[in-house]
Amino acid sequence: MTENEISREVVDAAVKIHRALGPGLLEHVYEVVLARELEKRGLSVMRQVAVPITYEGEFFEEGFRADLIVENKVIVELKSVEKYNKVHSKQLLTHIKLADKRLGILLNFGAVLMKDGIERIVNDLK
Repeated sequence: MTENEISREVVDAAVKIHRALGPGLLEHVYEVVLARELEKRGLSVMRQVAVPITYEGEFFEEGFRADLIVENKVIVELKSVEKYNKVHSKQLLTHIKLADKRLGILLNFGAVLMKDGIERIVNDLK
């Protein structure tokens, strides 16, 4: 699957979950449910993945943790906040660059409408 095809599945699953559970639960709840929903759709999903980084030639085993990595191509960052902060988008862009991925999806399950809580962050995606 391409990053865009994966993105469509992630967004569709997020909307489905948000409609069923509503806003306001802890991020962890949405993470486990979203991972299961994507797996039921035949996608491979890794949760809380430690992503290594290199800084000035030094290797760090755990530079950051990705909430979800889908099909080893797309990083999904989950939030459950009333409103995004600009740092969330910047943080995800940094994560996808450091992990050498092309697409990240920021999902805010705290939004009243899920469509208002979705942001795609790209890194050289064709």
